[in-house]
Amino acid sequence: MATAVSSDSFDLEVLQSDIPVLVDFWAEWCGPCHAVAPVLDRIIEEHPGELKLVKVNIDEEHELQQRYGVQSIPTMILFKNGEPAAAVVGAQPKGAIERSLGLSA
Repeated sequence: MATAVSSDSFDLEVLQSDIPVLVDFWAEWCGPCHAVAPVLDRIIEEHPGELKLVKVNIDEEHELQQRYGVQSIPTMILFKNGEPAAAVVGAQPKGAIERSLGLSA
């Protein structure tokens, strides 16, 4: 299950995480964001204890959107050891997201 994060909780939840974190930058009005959400949930379910999912609402968290250069949504950024390691922009099929993030077997 995804955790909503804000500027206040981002460092603790993402940058200081012991496991990789997939950050989903989204907005309530974004149709493709809603379409990709169940795909992201499925990816997380398939990596129990290895990966966590957090969501950043760009309408509420402009500072995080700017800090990570998010210009289009949905944007998913995989953080490893507190650093962005891979990113996917746009709603894509599960396999394409996994390949882009380096999660496919």
